[in-house]
Amino acid sequence: MASETDPSRGSSRRGFLTGGAGAAAALPLLTAAAKPGPPHPPAGAKPHMDMTLSINERDHHVSLDPRTTLLDALRDHLGLTGSKKGCDHGQCGACTVHLDGRRVLACLTLAASVQGRPVTTIEGLSQGAVLHPMQAAFIKHDAFQCGYCTPGQIMSAVACVHEGHAANDKAIREYMSGNLCRCAAYPKIVDAIREAAPQTAKLAAKRAERA
Repeated sequence: MASETDPSRGSSRRGFLTGGAGAAAALPLLTAAAKPGPPHPPAGAKPHMDMTLSINERDHHVSLDPRTTLLDALRDHLGLTGSKKGCDHGQCGACTVHLDGRRVLACLTLAASVQGRPVTTIEGLSQGAVLHPMQAAFIKHDAFQCGYCTPGQIMSAVACVHEGHAANDKAIREYMSGNLCRCAAYPKIVDAIREAAPQTAKLAAKRAERA
């Protein structure tokens, strides 16, 4: 049998296939080696940025990725887990907090964008052991079942009153429509807001006077 490298006959079929297989196996390695690696960060660059977040009238100094949402900062870095992560797309309202006194969705708000601005979460709504009127009304009317959406519902309910949208049941339903309840406790939520609205408005006025 002729050698695979017999100069009188040239390369044999077996030698050709063996060599081709070897080249095919080496091709991915050569391709990977040719691809540029990830760019190196410039000298002295910091992957995180230092920021100060004013949460519930207390300053928190944290170092976070600039892309961190306010919701993740609250839950994962500050241990304030009352604000819930539901859809994480701004559609369920479970993460509602107050920013500058107005309701916002924490999952759609970058933590870096709220520096120096007052943020209130469900943890900061009560005064020590004294519940906020809206919290007490939700308990009185059993305006929850599983309770997962309740913090966001309460934060939106307080803002609904502050914004002047709690004059009647129709207005309450309209301006609470961004908060979803899978347990469908909506009628009791409306009852709680309607009852707590006067006390909530008075409390807001008193706090504004002190400020």
